[in-house]
Amino acid sequence: MRGLRLLADGIPASGPDGQGQVSHIDLAGAERVEVLRGPFSALYGNSSGGVISVVSAPVRRAEAEAGLDLGSYGLRQLRAAVQAPLAGGWEIRASGSAMDWEGFRPHSEAERRLANLRVGWRGEADTVIASASHYEQPADDPLGLKRAQFNADPRQTTPEAETYDTRKRSRQDQLGINWRHRFADGVLREFEASAYAGQRSVTQWLAIAKGTQDNPRHGGGVADFDRDYRGAQAQWRWAWEAVDLMAGASIEDQRDDRRGYDNYVLDADGQPVYGTIGTLRRDEIDRARTRDLFTQAEWRFAPRWAASAGLRAGRVTLSADDRYLSNGDDSGDLSFGYANPVIGLRWQAAPSLALHASAARGFEAPTLGELAYRPDGASGFNNEALQPQKSRQLELGAKWRAGDTLDLDVALFETLVDDEIGIASNAGGRASYQNVGRTLRRGAELSAGWRPAPAWRLRGALTLLDARYRDDFRSCSGIPCPAPDVTVPSGKRIAGTQRVSAFAEAAWRSATAGEWGLEWRAAGRTSANDRNTDFAGGYALAALRWSRTLAVADGQRLELLVRVDNLFDRDYAGSLIVNDANGRYFETGSPRSALLALRWVGAL
Repeated sequence: MRGLRLLADGIPASGPDGQGQVSHIDLAGAERVEVLRGPFSALYGNSSGGVISVVSAPVRRAEAEAGLDLGSYGLRQLRAAVQAPLAGGWEIRASGSAMDWEGFRPHSEAERRLANLRVGWRGEADTVIASASHYEQPADDPLGLKRAQFNADPRQTTPEAETYDTRKRSRQDQLGINWRHRFADGVLREFEASAYAGQRSVTQWLAIAKGTQDNPRHGGGVADFDRDYRGAQAQWRWAWEAVDLMAGASIEDQRDDRRGYDNYVLDADGQPVYGTIGTLRRDEIDRARTRDLFTQAEWRFAPRWAASAGLRAGRVTLSADDRYLSNGDDSGDLSFGYANPVIGLRWQAAPSLALHASAARGFEAPTLGELAYRPDGASGFNNEALQPQKSRQLELGAKWRAGDTLDLDVALFETLVDDEIGIASNAGGRASYQNVGRTLRRGAELSAGWRPAPAWRLRGALTLLDARYRDDFRSCSGIPCPAPDVTVPSGKRIAGTQRVSAFAEAAWRSATAGEWGLEWRAAGRTSANDRNTDFAGGYALAALRWSRTLAVADGQRLELLVRVDNLFDRDYAGSLIVNDANGRYFETGSPRSALLALRWVGAL
């Protein structure tokens, strides 16, 4: 995942090169998930097009819990957790889960093993949270489907997935600590510091033929890396009568030991047997480093007016040290400096209505993964062509609240990007990247909630988006593609975007009947490639759920959840492999599926 800054209890889940993932986060133990989108997300650093922050629930009582999830297509999950407040302000929570899934397409089995430990201490002026996590996730990859395959049977698997035994194995361990101190007197009100370190390993078997790998410049059909990463951040907050000021600094480092292998060995007849680890074809050390300073201030210059401004400045350094020299030295390095300013204005027009406007400049450096392969498909640090993308963002919005009964949020936005990073070629599960010039994203977001009666809750959201390329650029029309061979004219829709998406929910709660909910989700058609020659069709899906909590004994309760997704069993493409050179764009979304979740909670 790139372009988003991910946090868990203030501890980053994104690396210094902009990549991140959430597989290790204990969502079951979360109190809330905070989302920041729009210009002010630029204050969170390189590749912060938005921010998702998971905040854990404090431990208020000693209890244990056990859970069982059973679902369609062989879904099975066991969950367990224990938590307790301890003497002296200490608290502890430990949780674990084991998930297995057979999948609704052949060759789509997956497993996940997750363990989390959180230890906290809360004093009169201090809060300290330390966390440790571990996860393992082996998963088969059924690959995407071509248009003819998807139309004929969207639940089939392309034969190449079985031939090459495409799959991915990942493992991660992470430690982190966050300390917050509140000052009782003076203008310095708060200090916060966090530090983290982790290791991540990934091995992926790709659908690449022996003939392609015979090129001495090719990196092989197995991608393998071991990553070490670490970082620290400190920030201070001051407050005066009408002014709040925050300032801080952060450092982050990442090292990838990246290797490539043939994805085959030869049998006695000299024929390739795929799905194994063969001869070493790549060996290098990749590094990413960021050093940032940031500040943000808010000035309440009138009773109903507030102005905000901020700046984040830093430098990101990316490098590769090639240790596989038989096909040449592919070492290289890049270094980029950036300064992202942001300004905002808020007007409390009425007690229930607030209007706001903001503008910012953003910066996204290419990730180590995007630099790992050159546009011609050869391995080697892509330090000659790929540059960071820079954006200018503007947002106007309004928030209206009518007590606890009605709420409405509206936002209009525009983002202009220079040197947008896009896919040059995508074949066999491996992508290379290029800058595609200027792009424009313009749209509107609307969300509303209404409680017509204490037992009823209605909510909906709508997003309209016009996302287009503003410059001509060259792209690949198929494989092999030693160089882009077709022109994409300006005005084409940005691949992977849809013009409209929507969500709606109606829920009714009764003390005796539990809560019933009906959900509806829809998306417009999505371009599968830069040339807009194929699209994933639009779709609308319904889901039905029921939940209830039963008291089974003193201090014990049983929580039940039953839900059915894709209620009318629609066929649709749930995601796209954008610009796939083989035309295997379409990844089928889940058909009708049912879930039964049981959770027992008992006091200790």
